[in-house]
This record gives sequence, structure tokens and C-alpha cells, in this order.
Amino acid sequence: MKKIALLVGLFIAIALHLQAQFSIRLVVTDVATKKQDDIYVSGTFNNWNPKDEKYKLKPFAGGRKSIVIKDVAPGNYAFKFTRGNFDKVECMADGRDISDRVADVAADVSLECNVAGWKDDYPERPKRYTASPQVKIIDTAFVMPQLGRTRRIWLYLPKSYSTSTKTYPVLYMQDGQNLFNEQTAAYGEWGIDECLDTLAKQMGRECIVVGIDHGGEKRLNEYSPYDFSTKGALATQDTKGEGAAYTEFLVKTLKPFIDGKYRTKKGREYTYIAGSSMGALVSEYAILKYPEVFGAAGMFSPAFWIAPNLYTEVENAPAPPLPILPRFYFYAGGKESSTMVSDVDRMYNLISKKDQQHEIERKINPLGEHKEKYWQQAFPAFYIWLMKKVD
Repeated sequence: MKKIALLVGLFIAIALHLQAQFSIRLVVTDVATKKQDDIYVSGTFNNWNPKDEKYKLKPFAGGRKSIVIKDVAPGNYAFKFTRGNFDKVECMADGRDISDRVADVAADVSLECNVAGWKDDYPERPKRYTASPQVKIIDTAFVMPQLGRTRRIWLYLPKSYSTSTKTYPVLYMQDGQNLFNEQTAAYGEWGIDECLDTLAKQMGRECIVVGIDHGGEKRLNEYSPYDFSTKGALATQDTKGEGAAYTEFLVKTLKPFIDGKYRTKKGREYTYIAGSSMGALVSEYAILKYPEVFGAAGMFSPAFWIAPNLYTEVENAPAPPLPILPRFYFYAGGKESSTMVSDVDRMYNLISKKDQQHEIERKINPLGEHKEKYWQQAFPAFYIWLMKKVD
């Protein structure tokens, strides 16, 4: 009986710890320049909103500034200080980017921080055009009739395309600005073209990649399947989800154009979709909505917290009556939001239970952060997995 009582007590203690809410106290003790400007903290606890008035630091004794973030669940939280915009985010004293700060919350936390510099104090050097000769822009204003907008579309053709009569699989990727060219990538490019050139030599398999630019201020709308709201200022309280119209554009407008103009393998087993963060969210939505079109999807750090309805949709959806079930690839970083890995695991388990024949891959990088650098590192493994079934 004593052992049982001890076990019960242990379980209760663990449960209470998991339900506990703590506080994070942040104090900025010194700022290199612009000492009178307002300072905000932006992190995984407020969806990386750079100017959330609820997260503005207040004047504190000795010229310092501080904030107390209350009711925080246990976990790791990444953050940085800004002056209201990511163009004015903190950096090193010589202008180089810094890694995300991390608060490990298992009890009340108090951290003192120095801001060595602000990014806008160091004008950016002109970025190089780094897209390879295999990359071109199909159109700077490709019409999206489902949304009443236009969009820049990128295209990567394998090196063998111009000297052969082969047909090729096609991978459709979101956030086209970030895929091929450092000049258009705000936070670093994925290097998709260089990666595919290298893997083509190693694997002997090639693929066309279509990159669709995100819609700027409409990115959240287009990549969300449902209407949603957030606690921060990522969106208004009633943000209209346009994911259904966006995916219809991919399937009914863009894919027919690509198939009509280029030598593609048109079947679903040769048509793929991928993206990161919100782009990953809409990629999964696309393969669930159009399993007869997309045979595989790659979700890098998917923003499932924006659309929890998707879990219910997966759980309630019937298995598609197809000879080949859709294939799913999930990647997450251990140093992203405190729920990123658990969100991915929840979706992974739902799909696994739905039909044991689904092919699902799950990759976790314990050191991975929510940024292009880590998605670039994760992409080759996804591509190898993706292409292993191509004839």
C-alpha cells in the first residue's frame, strides 16, 4: 500500500508540475544605442510579434527596462528584443545576427540581458543574386483568379531538361522568395537549386520545382485553411482564411499551366507539395483536400497552432480510395515553440492511426530553430525520401 501511495503521490506531483504556470522576468540592463526608444520582446510566447503592446518593456530603476510575462507553462521559450520591427531587431555589436535567446521555464525565471546593437544601425550590404542558371521566373504577375491577385512564380528545371526528352516529377513549394535566391530571401535562402543539382549526381533522379511567392501581408490569409484569430498582432481578431481558394489555384490554375508548358509526369504519384511554418500548414491541407492530385507532402515546422481544426479534419476524414495512399513527411526543431514537436507528434499519430498503410516520416532536430537555415539543412533528407519511389 505504501508503494501505491508513493506512486499516486508522484503522479499527482508530476501532473501539478505540468499544469503549473510560472513567470518570466526580463530586464534589459544596457542598450548600445537608441536608449530612449521603446523596446519590445518578441518570441514563441506571442507568435514572434515584433510590436505587441502587451510585451513592451517598462522603465525600471537605474535606466533599465523590464517586463514580467505571467502565466507561462513549463517549457523552452525563444525570444529576441526589438524596437517594434524585425528590421530593428537586436544584433551583435558588429551587426551580425544573434541566435535566439532562450528561457528554460521550470520555475519562475529572471534574466538580465544586454542589447549589444540594433540591426538598423548596420545597413545591409547588397545581397547577391544566387539563383543558378536552372532557375527562371515564369511570370512576375501570374494571375490567381480564385483570389483576384497576381503572384511571382519561380521555376527550377533540372540540368538534363534542355538536352533530353524525359518527363519529370514536380514539387510545388510555398514562399518562393526564399527557395533559390539570396537577394529575395529576407532571412536566408534554402538553396534548393544547388541541393537538387548535387543530389541529381548522387541519386540519378531529378525533379522540377515550382516556387510560389507568398502574398506579403496576405500570407497568413492564403496559407490558413480556416478563419482564425491570435493573441498577438499576427492578424486581426477575425482573419479570413483563404487556404481553400489558394489550394484551388494550385490545383486548377497553376498545375494545368505547368503540365501544359513543360514535360512533367502528371500523375499524383509524381506531384508533390511542401512548405515551412504557415507554408507547411497549407501544404498538408492541400494533400488532404486533393489526395487525387498530390501524392506526397513535406511539412517543415508546420504552424498547426493556427488551425487546430485540421486535427479534427484528419481524424474524421475517410481514408482516400486510392491505390497509393498519400505520403507525409514531418520535420520539427526542438528549439522552436514549446509545442512544436508535440504538435507534429499529434498529427503524426492521428495519420498513423487512420491507416497503417500510410507512409509517414518524422524527423526532429533537437537543436533546430524556426528559421530558413534549419529548413535548408533538413531539405536534402526530405528530397531523398521523396524521390526514392520515382521510377
